Amino acid sequence: MSIRVLIADDQELIRAGFQMILDNAEGIEVVADADNGRDAVTKALHLRPDVCLFDIRMPELDGLEATELVAGADVADPLRVVIITTFDHDEYVYGALQAGAIGFLLKNAGPAMLIQAIRSAAEGDSLISPSVTTRLLEHVQHPRSLGHENNRPQPQGGELTPREEEVLRAVADGLTNQEIAKLLHVSLGTAKAHVASIMTKLNARNRVEIVIWAFDTGRR
Repeated sequence: MSIRVLIADDQELIRAGFQMILDNAEGIEVVADADNGRDAVTKALHLRPDVCLFDIRMPELDGLEATELVAGADVADPLRVVIITTFDHDEYVYGALQAGAIGFLLKNAGPAMLIQAIRSAAEGDSLISPSVTTRLLEHVQHPRSLGHENNRPQPQGGELTPREEEVLRAVADGLTNQEIAKLLHVSLGTAKAHVASIMTKLNARNRVEIVIWAFDTGRR
């Protein structure tokens, strides 16, 4: 079964380029596109795509607001959202991830990374490259400038096991679940279980919060 994708970006050329790349990728189908955030939310809730690809800057509703409406904490059946951004000019990537996005991607990342990001998101895995993670952390080191100073994960109990500490460092280095499984010589299911356990213990909603906690506590 194909991975169904919704593309939302206010630039027609960007939408067309992404659609061309994804339509030529095996097992991926673009089911709709939108040129503003409000239309993106309407189509996303109606069509229920496997992955929503949202630009962070759109008219009517921006990517952060759109993400919260389809993937936020109050959404009963959240969709999987990947934020696409130029990043150098966007200070709200962290906020969008806090709103419920599963990951983010730079617009100049290239076709292979776009396809990998879509497939990772469809599997419930976040694609965050080490270089992009480092640049994100440069922004969240000064959370007041982002308006999210109280959104860092607060551990809710339970020490991490030695294996979970290894997985934590791998997540902080930007590895996907599949890459973690290969690195630690465990099954993909085991890697996913470790990541899920870490999220529970750290009270983290996504992998970016794990990364931030790892850096805050000197694990990375």
